[in-house]
Amino acid sequence: MDMSRLTWLYGEPLSTGKLKANPEDFIVEEDLGFEPDGEGEHLLVRIRKNGCNTQFVAEQLARFAGIHPRLVSYAGLKDRHAVTEQWFCLHLPGKEDPDLSQFALEGCEVVRAARHRKKMRIGTLKGNAFTLVLRQLSHLGDIETRLQNILLQGVPNYFGEQRFGRGGNNLVQARKWANNEIRVKERPKRSFYLSASRSAMFNIIASRRLADNTHRQVMLGDALQLSGRGSWFVATEEEFDSLQPRVDSNELLITAPLPGDGPLGTREVAEVFEQGCLTDCNELLSLIKRERVEPARRAIMLQPLHMSWKSWDEATLELKFWLPAGSFATSVVRELMRQENSDADITE
Repeated sequence: MDMSRLTWLYGEPLSTGKLKANPEDFIVEEDLGFEPDGEGEHLLVRIRKNGCNTQFVAEQLARFAGIHPRLVSYAGLKDRHAVTEQWFCLHLPGKEDPDLSQFALEGCEVVRAARHRKKMRIGTLKGNAFTLVLRQLSHLGDIETRLQNILLQGVPNYFGEQRFGRGGNNLVQARKWANNEIRVKERPKRSFYLSASRSAMFNIIASRRLADNTHRQVMLGDALQLSGRGSWFVATEEEFDSLQPRVDSNELLITAPLPGDGPLGTREVAEVFEQGCLTDCNELLSLIKRERVEPARRAIMLQPLHMSWKSWDEATLELKFWLPAGSFATSVVRELMRQENSDADITE
């Protein structure tokens, strides 16, 4: 997907710069939102890694512990080209803890381990804390202004470039699959292609609402989400007048669809609007319906929390913030600068 065609909230940035000039410029710390129980048949292992992808580390942990790879799980993928801390879950019923001091894998360090009662599954995390270093900035003053705006208004909650594969290949393959030009049997590929399809359609609708300046303006039939919650409800005519103040105060968030095999979730004016945005997406819509993907909703806007930043010099900035699970740090950076390099993060 061509991210340059999506609407910027604060206009196209003046500054160019580099993200991930080296892995230490992109630090991610996973936040589960809970502490391990301290007992149970699962062992949670927190690992700091650099230069290793998540699945590879999971496989090496399984080999070290002498268990099948499918008995090692994790909450989400983390980028190989970054310094990341994340939890892995080893299912060890009736077994002693392995001596993790002997776990040797280049680029990996065991930070902590503790027992837990429940298996950790994909999505079992609250969010991620980021520390980014932006280098070779051409207009640091413009970035400072944008950071102040983000503190007040947030950023568009776009799915980042990584979701669509290198050169948008996941979408290319999804369209071929939709047209029966290829068969996709591998479960990971099916998941990537379907996820890219839904994410692209979300981005299209979110971008249109930003372009129309209705990203914070309630439409009749909008699907609204309580801030910090996953559930949503439809804006009816009876309560319509009371909803806009709640959106203005950030109590409620306007959502856009992750389409699936079912209704979009909106009604009346909002439903017509969303259907109109998807008129050029028939291939992708037919694919997700054929594959019986469950529809969902996602907030159009994203508010980074615990933001702080400092300038190291006239062309370098260190930026820290926290994002809820499923959000992309690159969507924050996109509002600040145009990247001279485009390594997209995998953090979800």
